[in-house]
Amino acid sequence: MSASRKSAGVNRSHTSSDSNSGLSTPKSEAKTPRSSAKSRISFVRVANKIKMGKKIERSLKGEKNQSAVSQDDEDPNKTPEPYSCTGNFQADFTELCRRNSMTSIPLVVHRARPPTQAAPESSKPEKGKDKGKSAVPEPEPEPEVDPEGENAEPPPKTYVVKDKFEFFRPSVQVEMENYDKPETVTEIYIRGWKIDDVMMNTLKQCWSVMEKLHTINLWNTGLTKDTVSIMASTLPSIVNLRTLILDGNVVKDENWHELITDESPVQNLSLRHCGMTDTGAKAIGEALGTVKRANTKLVSLNLAGNQISDQGVIDIANGLRMNRTLMSLSLASNQVGDKGASKLGEVLSRFPLSHEEVVERRKQKSSMGSPDRNKSPPPSRRADSKDRPGSVRSSSQHDKTDKSKQKQSAKTKKDAGKGGKEPPKEEEKHDKSKGKKDDKAAAKKEGGTGSRKASLVADTKNAAKGKTKGKDKGKPSQAEPEEMGDSSFINPLTDEADFIDGQLWVSGNRLLINLNLSRNQIGEQGMAAILKAMQYQTTLSLGSKSGGTGLMRICVFKNKISSDHDIVRKINDIMLPKDPFYKPPPQTPEAESTT
Repeated sequence: MSASRKSAGVNRSHTSSDSNSGLSTPKSEAKTPRSSAKSRISFVRVANKIKMGKKIERSLKGEKNQSAVSQDDEDPNKTPEPYSCTGNFQADFTELCRRNSMTSIPLVVHRARPPTQAAPESSKPEKGKDKGKSAVPEPEPEPEVDPEGENAEPPPKTYVVKDKFEFFRPSVQVEMENYDKPETVTEIYIRGWKIDDVMMNTLKQCWSVMEKLHTINLWNTGLTKDTVSIMASTLPSIVNLRTLILDGNVVKDENWHELITDESPVQNLSLRHCGMTDTGAKAIGEALGTVKRANTKLVSLNLAGNQISDQGVIDIANGLRMNRTLMSLSLASNQVGDKGASKLGEVLSRFPLSHEEVVERRKQKSSMGSPDRNKSPPPSRRADSKDRPGSVRSSSQHDKTDKSKQKQSAKTKKDAGKGGKEPPKEEEKHDKSKGKKDDKAAAKKEGGTGSRKASLVADTKNAAKGKTKGKDKGKPSQAEPEEMGDSSFINPLTDEADFIDGQLWVSGNRLLINLNLSRNQIGEQGMAAILKAMQYQTTLSLGSKSGGTGLMRICVFKNKISSDHDIVRKINDIMLPKDPFYKPPPQTPEAESTT
């Protein structure tokens, strides 16, 4: 072992001595390629680190942006941008419901219609084709057989079968003018599911931009005071809305009068089975008309199936005193008695004006009779010269007229002194004319007292002649009725009036043509008042300024009075010729000869 180690040490010493002796390469030449390779490697490593750093920075920035977006989405306090409706009801309604975070969004579907049956194809051969060939009859389909062996009837084709529970799922049914254009929605039907404040505000935003919408039907949707107020606030923005049906919605506050304001475009309003009492009827009566104003938009009002008693009907009748727009009123299935029916009969025939109405009538008459009362006289009526005032001019004219009268009197005296007989004749003529005038005034007075005590037939005759004696004596001449609000509105206070027993009586409402009082508690007294009103309307001519034809249809069946009663029979006889489909029985030759 020692010998081997020594030999190894000798060899190492020889190699070291050889290297020191100059046989090996210099240090500079040996280190140059290695250092260049190392520098290249280090440069590549630095470049890779820089690239990796940039990638890490980009990734970090992306994560920060994503975290910021997620924080914005998760931030509940941040308000989203407002959505502007486009008129497409389905798209607008769905988007607004999604923004309101509704768990289940009602579907917008077309209103169901009965399926139409296809027209049978004609079996006639075409012209010029297969001429002379007989058509081959198609084989009749074999009837279906049930398990018992009998012929089973095919299912009817008048309905469509849907999936289970799909019928009860909340949906919004729509009608369109053109089903290819979703912007042409004309009618909206919502039935059987509750509409809260959030849903009503959503519908409000959609309805306000729908130009074709004219009918809204919300049946049994659980409306409240707030939802009715929200709907009333959006009605003026629905320009073409004409029909509003809210049947089956019981509202305790009964703020239905908010739907028929002056700004509301609704013409047909239905509030059937809404639990309305006399409180709601009073508010509706005031909305229909008062002394100062009257509704000029509502044409049809349906209040059937409520809890309106005599007091509520009296309030509605008071609204009809000044209203000349409503044409159809339904009070069926309520609690109307004799007092309410008598009040309706009074309003339909004629009624005395109250003190407040008389005061308003005088204001209307004075504004109509002297529109230029407060205007200054024209400059032509003043003095011709600017230096002299009008008072001096007027006094000079009075002096001239006095002098001319004195000259005429002097001439007459001279003629009388000469023995002329012409002046006494003139005096006799004046006396005769005075006597005639006095007789006419007395006749007018007698006619006035007679007209005050005249019967119904006498009043109708005088109205037919167009001139009544002793009416409104000393009052300004009657002019055209004043227009209040709407151009077609006629103020009934400016109509002709009769002074009877210390009161002014005017003609009643003859614009109402349809009245439904069936299924109430009207007895003989109330029905007699209605009969009297109809007789008055039938016999009264159209000399009144308010015009109108009177009742054309009335329903009074199923009341306390029997349908076979004499009063009911007379009412039916009066209404029968007014039926548009009525055909009078042909007269026999004997009857024609007697007539």
